[in-house]
Amino acid sequence: MRLILPPVLVRADLPSDYDDRRAIVAAALAAGYTCIILRPEDSASIRLGRYTGIAVDGKYLTYSGEKIGAILPLAGSADMEEAYNIKDTVSYLVITPSDWKVIPLENLISRFQHSTTKVYVCVKTPEDAKLAFAAMGVGTDGVVITPENPEDISGFSQACETKLPCAALEMATVTKITPLSLGDRVCIDTCSLLVPGEGMLIGSQSSGLFFVCSESFKSEYVNSRPFRVNAGSVHSYLLCPDGTTCYLSEIAAGNQVLTRRPDGTLRSVSVGRVKIEMRPLLFIEAEADGRTYSVVLQNAETIRLGAPSGAVSIADLSVGSEVYVRLESGSRHFGHVMVGTICEK
Repeated sequence: MRLILPPVLVRADLPSDYDDRRAIVAAALAAGYTCIILRPEDSASIRLGRYTGIAVDGKYLTYSGEKIGAILPLAGSADMEEAYNIKDTVSYLVITPSDWKVIPLENLISRFQHSTTKVYVCVKTPEDAKLAFAAMGVGTDGVVITPENPEDISGFSQACETKLPCAALEMATVTKITPLSLGDRVCIDTCSLLVPGEGMLIGSQSSGLFFVCSESFKSEYVNSRPFRVNAGSVHSYLLCPDGTTCYLSEIAAGNQVLTRRPDGTLRSVSVGRVKIEMRPLLFIEAEADGRTYSVVLQNAETIRLGAPSGAVSIADLSVGSEVYVRLESGSRHFGHVMVGTICEK
């Protein structure tokens, strides 16, 4: 199975002293980064926890003895040409700029935009990471944290969240609410405490995802479950941290899922448990920009949708109510955005 790298790596191969390299690995794991670039001789010796070790072998990156990418300096036009020549020959290209500038990075992004090679850039500061992820409005596919000191790694978390997919919301007007019969619904129990109003983006069409809030609110009938999102029917789409969608039926313990806080910030959280149970369902349809979208949720008052007035219980919704949705043009194929048309009813 081909290794798929996350958008943030940490580089631990540069210090000459073994203890310094080991300290970088420890700091990376403490910050939650589990994909680390190492010297080949360190792959078996640094055992501080489970992580994915990528070895540097000359100008190539290897994993389990297989070449997966290249790591190249970027100091001038000759280096740019060498980078261009690697396009589509490896899965990953890591650039190490000698002098961090945006224009060469923009040139790489534009040249590799439709390539099978993913472009990563080494960054020393959170500010560099933000620039890399924002360049040309598209950003690099990832960054490689190259810390001056191990303690610097913890400061990258907020900057690296900018690579999460866009979750700008728009208002939609509820046009239909219909109770359905019993069906299989999915509860996603995360390993994080979700704040009131935090939730996930879920819907029957990938082009229109509803903001389904966590069960962090107190209820007259049940205790709050601040780690849980009662996400809806098994057929529904869920927006993932890498910008793809997946079906709720595919979510399992150990997966990473995307949540959105009330202030619009995003984060990736781990799934601790998934509960699929037969429950009465509710069909909700809403209109935005002249199109209709729908979501199927459990018919229970503890489930809330994000709305301009706050998180609203579905028991309090009526035709004409306004709720938040994430809109997207085009279609999806195996979770990836495709240019084309599709009709989903």
